[in-house]
Amino acid sequence: MCRILLICLWFTVDMALSADPLHRQIDLHIAARAGGPVAGLSDDSEFYRRVRLDLAGEIPTAAEVRAFLKNPAKDKRTKLIEQLLASDTFAAHWTDRLTVMLLERQNLGKVTDEEWWAFLTKQLKGKPRWDVLAREMVGASGRGEARPAMKFLGTANHHAMTENVARLFLGMDLKCAKCHDHPSVDEWKQVHYWGLFAYLNQTKNATNSKDKLPYLVEGVATAKIEFQSVFKTEKESTGPQLPGGKEVAIPKFEKGQEFEKPAADGLPGVPKFRPRELLARDLTAKGNQFFSRNAVNRVWYLMMGRGLSHPLDEVHGQNPPSHPKLMELMMREFAAKGFDLKWLVREIALSASYQRSSRRPEGVKEVAAESYRTAHPKAMTPEQILRAVLRATGNTKWVTALKAPANAEKFNRRGYFTGTNLELPHSYEEVKALWLLTYAEPAGTAEVDFLPGLNKALFLMNDRMIQDWLKPKQGNLVERLTKLKTPEVIAEELYLSMLARLPAEDEVATVADYLKVNEKRRPAALGDLAWGLLTSTEFRLNH
Repeated sequence: MCRILLICLWFTVDMALSADPLHRQIDLHIAARAGGPVAGLSDDSEFYRRVRLDLAGEIPTAAEVRAFLKNPAKDKRTKLIEQLLASDTFAAHWTDRLTVMLLERQNLGKVTDEEWWAFLTKQLKGKPRWDVLAREMVGASGRGEARPAMKFLGTANHHAMTENVARLFLGMDLKCAKCHDHPSVDEWKQVHYWGLFAYLNQTKNATNSKDKLPYLVEGVATAKIEFQSVFKTEKESTGPQLPGGKEVAIPKFEKGQEFEKPAADGLPGVPKFRPRELLARDLTAKGNQFFSRNAVNRVWYLMMGRGLSHPLDEVHGQNPPSHPKLMELMMREFAAKGFDLKWLVREIALSASYQRSSRRPEGVKEVAAESYRTAHPKAMTPEQILRAVLRATGNTKWVTALKAPANAEKFNRRGYFTGTNLELPHSYEEVKALWLLTYAEPAGTAEVDFLPGLNKALFLMNDRMIQDWLKPKQGNLVERLTKLKTPEVIAEELYLSMLARLPAEDEVATVADYLKVNEKRRPAALGDLAWGLLTSTEFRLNH
């Protein structure tokens, strides 16, 4: 009888758990493997700054922080998350994040950055579905509204396409499997590489003679791909095949019957058998666990600072997720919700695991990042830190409006860094270019862990452009501070603007002492105080 009651109890608990929204189940799974005390919830200041950076890519203004702190509503965090998900800034910021993740700052192919940006932003303003986005990118032909999705496949380099699809949509870095079975990952075989390659090796660029636009077209696949390991003497072959899936048979057609549509306007005929279209369909199917797992892992990383499986393109049995049951749950739920990207972001943001403080529990000296017992501090992306510096210093409006004169010479970026060009940038485009040259990784490099570097620290500390932003200008932070009378009021405005929080008593005292000592150079002293916070670890991290 006791055994029956115990089974019934387990069944009841499982039913209750499955009935909970995902964000509550996330917390139960994290707590079950915590292995020690977890941090409490972040305070409103910490949460507000974090969620604004993660969902909108920007820090809040001092006025916005004050309003949020004064809001007594118990559901204000939930409402804020909903507002941010519906905002244009969410669409813009996540276009940034997904573009850097998927294109890795490479400008390949003949689709312009502006076309790609408009396409992705439009999707993110609506109800973006990860499977639809992936399907449009992998299956892109250049026709219809999804035309800009061609940019993902770049120049149609067959090996680059194979490796990018494997890494970015399956979480598999198969470069080593091009020449042999992976030496350290038992389940990654050479046939996995060439099976994906067989879906893509007929893709090529072509230009329409009428509209002069580029298209991605497919040739006629007639035979399997042959490959040979560098460690074997015999050759092998495969048709199109997903890792873990069945090989697709290549159909045979009578000569002249291979095409669904004949060649026209400079474009080749459209074959009846189009393996890349099959890849776009089968890759994104709900039953493809590799696709679901990779998608969940990457969204979790974007929100939490590291993947459940990390590194992101090393998802395999020898690098299991930190929380296997949570990964399986999120995969199922995400697929069941039609791969609704905003739904998944919302559920993660609503979880206590996301909203946890980044401060360690009292008495705890070390916390493993993969335990999620505290919030994991994240370095800001290059785009985030530029927006944060502009907003904190109150210079967003005039800097983003900068335009180079029509007859201006090309700005010497190299000279700016070497000291031979002492001019400040003439346009916002040049400001961004200098910023990315300093903070971004080289094109073609995955930006996953933004590592600190001496050049980045020195840029914030000494750059002439930033020093200029810390001088009093109409409406900027330092100009506003010069109009305030008491150290207490100055410190509050300074800390709310820079760090999105109120200053502690000792911080107010430091401000008062510094202003007293530098009374005769008050505007410069206010700039010094702002500079000190701007170069702090607390400012540079999303925590």
